[in-house]
Amino acid sequence: MSYIDGFVIAVPNANREQFIEHARTLDVIFLEVGATRVVECWGDDVPDGKLTDFRRAVHATQDESVVFSWIEWPDKATRDAGMKKIMEDPRMPAPGDMPFDGKRMIFGGFKPVVSLPG
Repeated sequence: MSYIDGFVIAVPNANREQFIEHARTLDVIFLEVGATRVVECWGDDVPDGKLTDFRRAVHATQDESVVFSWIEWPDKATRDAGMKKIMEDPRMPAPGDMPFDGKRMIFGGFKPVVSLPG
């Protein structure tokens, strides 16, 4: 059974290309340590909700876009070992070197319960 790490962040629109370059560099490392797939999605149709929404969840400003990303792993054990390796990897940028404010990132690990086709 697979395991998924999900992320939602606010990225300044001015940093779009810098974010894409950052993701291309970092995502290769995730694949090296056992991830099977990494997907980075730039917000295109992210409406304001009446009670809550993606923008409010990450305190996105008008000059920021919401990015929704996930990492697919073969299982939680591979994910746990891979994340440990990632945090020790010298290629991992320091928090201040990210093209977004990591303090506003929402993230978590998830066990799939439905997957189609599958």
